[in-house]
Amino acid sequence: MSIRVKAAQSEAPSLWTETPLVYSSHISDLIGCSAYLKLENLQPSQSFKYRGISKFAQQCKDMHGPLVHLMIASGGNAGLAAAVVARVLRVKCTVFLPINVSVDTQQALRKHGAEIVMVGEFYSQTLAALRDAVKKDVNAVLVPAYDSPVVWDGHSSMVTEMQRQLPRQPDAIFCSVGGGGLIGGIMQGCKNVGWDQGTRNPSTAALTPLIRTSQKVPVVALETTGSNCFYNAIAINTQNFTSGVPVMPSAEVEDSSLYTVEIVEEHNVAIPHMKALNSRAASLGASSPAPGVVKMALDRAGGIKCACVPDEMAMHTAKLFGDDHKILTELACATTLTPGYNREFLERILGLTFSKLSMEERKEKCLVFVVCGGVKISFEEMRDFEEIVSAARVQNYWRVQISGEETQVPKQ
Repeated sequence: MSIRVKAAQSEAPSLWTETPLVYSSHISDLIGCSAYLKLENLQPSQSFKYRGISKFAQQCKDMHGPLVHLMIASGGNAGLAAAVVARVLRVKCTVFLPINVSVDTQQALRKHGAEIVMVGEFYSQTLAALRDAVKKDVNAVLVPAYDSPVVWDGHSSMVTEMQRQLPRQPDAIFCSVGGGGLIGGIMQGCKNVGWDQGTRNPSTAALTPLIRTSQKVPVVALETTGSNCFYNAIAINTQNFTSGVPVMPSAEVEDSSLYTVEIVEEHNVAIPHMKALNSRAASLGASSPAPGVVKMALDRAGGIKCACVPDEMAMHTAKLFGDDHKILTELACATTLTPGYNREFLERILGLTFSKLSMEERKEKCLVFVVCGGVKISFEEMRDFEEIVSAARVQNYWRVQISGEETQVPKQ
């Protein structure tokens, strides 16, 4: 069954939870400005994925009735979101998983009544198998894990909540990126609330027409170095971050390249397809980003800043965050938090204007870190992380990438 769900349709009551936005005294003290955590780990499926996928699923049932069969390819968290919402809506759900997905994730899906098909070594292979299966089931609808305007629209609701919850407009929003669903939602949300363009204040327009009620809010996209398809997408469309306007590259790349390139004419962007993924951050394991999100990022007036960190830095951050906040985070989520636990890294991302602020000026700044959640973490894995990080302590710095520049930041 094919489906085109429009974000503009009449809205049913949302199934997701309005999550808390909490002030972090720990991170605020470390970086010298106000840090807030958007706790998406408190969604019914324990990740932000529930927002967009529950919206998509609701619209599927409204359009096709109770016999609709939700089918999704996922590394875990998107599948769990689909399984949880399918149980709420009382519809059938099948989740296609790569063969290397953990037994714990499989059990979590079955607990919520989902059927499971294990196929493919990489997500792209799993998705291809799903597409074939959907064609054979007249009631089936392919639920996108991240590549859908409806999904982005659902995710955008977290920014609407931020606007109500924050004392003022943030100076930056930090999030992790896999295929791009989360950052697509954040960019859409910023547009919805006026955080990606200045707007005049009507009450003072006659006297001071240039006074603005909102400024552009930078969005910072963080990935692990071995699974950085979004970073590569922005790089190849901007001549390695040197061009202020998109520049279409050639689809031909050297054999030694880490990816192949596809020109997506619908969005007029080049999309990298990673040949291999070399990161333990499985939830960031998309081999290519959503073309629509890449286009949105390239066109966004408010700016997108991109950075990549090694797995070990994310592991170290997961431990520090757990000690401080008593919350376990999988690597994808901990990646978001790395600038909050490394002041020099944060300053390099936000640039000279931020780093030159006085102590008093910095205290006025407000940053939001999206704690995206995810179920791919356990106490046993945290112990593994500690051993891996300990082995990496030979060097006293982390090697990171920030918008085209490879550099080092000291371990803190």
